[in-house]
Amino acid sequence: MSKAHRGKGTSEFYNHGRGNCPVCGRTGIKAVYEIEVSEKKLTVCKQCKVGVSRGKLDKSVAAL
Repeated sequence: MSKAHRGKGTSEFYNHGRGNCPVCGRTGIKAVYEIEVSEKKLTVCKQCKVGVSRGKLDKSVAAL
Protein backbone atom coordinates (compact mmCIF):
# COMPACT_ATOMS: atom_id res chain seq x y z
CA MET A 1 0.00 0.00 0.00
CA SER A 2 1.33 3.42 -0.90
CA LYS A 3 2.15 5.85 1.88
CA ALA A 4 2.29 9.12 -0.06
CA HIS A 5 1.02 11.24 2.83
CA ARG A 6 3.56 10.03 5.42
CA GLY A 7 7.20 10.89 6.06
CA LYS A 8 9.25 11.22 2.88
CA GLY A 9 6.15 11.62 0.69
CA THR A 10 5.24 14.88 2.40
CA SER A 11 8.64 16.52 1.90
CA GLU A 12 7.47 18.10 -1.37
CA PHE A 13 4.65 19.98 0.39
CA TYR A 14 5.16 23.35 2.05
CA ASN A 15 6.03 22.81 5.74
CA HIS A 16 5.72 19.05 5.09
CA GLY A 17 1.96 19.45 4.69
CA ARG A 18 1.42 20.93 8.14
CA GLY A 19 -0.93 23.87 8.40
CA ASN A 20 -4.50 24.87 9.04
CA CYS A 21 -7.53 23.06 7.68
CA PRO A 22 -9.99 25.60 6.23
CA VAL A 23 -13.02 23.40 6.92
CA CYS A 24 -12.61 22.42 10.58
CA GLY A 25 -10.13 25.12 11.61
CA ARG A 26 -7.64 22.77 13.28
CA THR A 27 -4.08 24.07 13.47
CA GLY A 28 -0.86 22.11 13.07
CA ILE A 29 -2.56 19.27 11.23
CA LYS A 30 -1.48 17.66 7.97
CA ALA A 31 -3.66 19.25 5.31
CA VAL A 32 -2.49 17.43 2.19
CA TYR A 33 -5.73 16.12 0.68
CA GLU A 34 -7.25 18.08 -2.20
CA ILE A 35 -10.98 18.45 -2.71
CA GLU A 36 -12.80 20.46 -5.36
CA VAL A 37 -15.57 22.75 -4.21
CA SER A 38 -17.44 24.94 -6.68
CA GLU A 39 -14.57 24.85 -9.20
CA LYS A 40 -12.07 25.74 -6.46
CA LYS A 41 -9.43 23.38 -5.05
CA LEU A 42 -8.95 23.27 -1.29
CA THR A 43 -6.33 21.41 0.71
CA VAL A 44 -7.96 19.81 3.75
CA CYS A 45 -7.14 17.30 6.49
CA LYS A 46 -7.91 13.60 6.31
CA GLN A 47 -11.00 13.76 8.54
CA CYS A 48 -12.57 16.57 6.50
CA LYS A 49 -11.82 14.79 3.22
CA VAL A 50 -13.81 11.79 4.44
CA GLY A 51 -16.61 13.98 5.79
CA VAL A 52 -16.97 15.83 2.50
CA SER A 53 -16.96 12.62 0.46
CA ARG A 54 -19.75 11.19 2.67
CA GLY A 55 -21.76 14.41 2.52
CA LYS A 56 -21.55 15.22 6.23
CA LEU A 57 -19.74 18.56 5.92
CA ASP A 58 -21.76 20.16 3.11
CA LYS A 59 -22.69 23.24 5.15
CA SER A 60 -19.13 23.88 6.31
CA VAL A 61 -17.72 23.56 2.79
CA ALA A 62 -20.48 25.70 1.25
CA ALA A 63 -19.51 28.56 3.58
CA LEU A 64 -16.01 28.64 2.05
